[in-house]
Amino acid sequence: MTKYTSFRMKTLSFLLDRRAILIIASLIGAVILTALISIGIGEIFITPDAVVKALLGYGTDMNELVVKQFRFPRIAMAILAGGALAVSGAILQGMIRNPLASPDILGITWGGALATIGFLTVFSDKANALTVSIQWQPLASFIGAVLAGFLVFILSWKNGISPIRLVLIGIGLTAVLQALTTLLMIIGPIYRASDANIWITGSVHGTNGQDVLTLLPWVAVLLVLLMVYSRRVNLQELGDDVAKGAGAMLLRDRITLLFISTGLAGGAVAFAGGVGFVGLMAPHIARKLVGSSFGVLVPVSALVGSMLVMIADLIGRTLFSPLEVPAGVFTAAIGAPYFIYLLYRSRNK
Repeated sequence: MTKYTSFRMKTLSFLLDRRAILIIASLIGAVILTALISIGIGEIFITPDAVVKALLGYGTDMNELVVKQFRFPRIAMAILAGGALAVSGAILQGMIRNPLASPDILGITWGGALATIGFLTVFSDKANALTVSIQWQPLASFIGAVLAGFLVFILSWKNGISPIRLVLIGIGLTAVLQALTTLLMIIGPIYRASDANIWITGSVHGTNGQDVLTLLPWVAVLLVLLMVYSRRVNLQELGDDVAKGAGAMLLRDRITLLFISTGLAGGAVAFAGGVGFVGLMAPHIARKLVGSSFGVLVPVSALVGSMLVMIADLIGRTLFSPLEVPAGVFTAAIGAPYFIYLLYRSRNK
């Protein structure tokens, strides 16, 4: 009986691994296909095969200019930002054991927003011109997001970190940061308010190759570090007592995981703004596909998040052409009802 049970467990594990690999491979193919279609659609339509030729350096001069200089950096940023926000949300949901946790809910996104609006307000002169380079804006928003994340951690500390207390403090801090951001927009230069509104909503418009090259290594390093810690997240999902019994150092692990989550969200917010609800929706979709094992959940969440932001950006720049709607409008349009649904479903828990 023991041998039979062991055989069944090994067979089930093998089938689950094969299923996860198949799903990941399918999602990678879907991301690549969506990226090629997104790069090709615009005022100048370029077929997917022509997009590939342009990326490889064999296209026409016009196609290479449009693809490499304008559209590819934008799509690459959507992939990176969407993946980073999704994984950040997956970490928070696993660590806090709360399906409603995400960078938006815990104030991380609004920390970056406040820092950005503060940057535009402080460094704008009477002629509405910036007195410093706009290249410092991503650094300001990243610092704001990281500080907000660790402020939540510090305020939640009381003989350790309670997941419930972390969520409640995060919601309260989000409200405070939203109010301060609105105040700065009111007292700041009117000309900058429209730019700030677009950035708060979340958009990858105006992304260049340097932005992508700046964010890429940051996200890659944090994802590698996260994969090392994936087992720790699985333990924390079982509860504090079980995790301690298995030898986990909860405080150290939570600080490290919070740093990784905040770093990923802060990097995404720094370049793409506050694209809402991606960190909430993508992990839930990923769990429906592959379950809650964190080693598999991370890549699937990242791929789903990339798809969400790419599709939202594609809709935003084509559906209302020649007007361009920020991608965050469409992610919020889907994410807000989904958040209400999660609240309704968990009302008796």
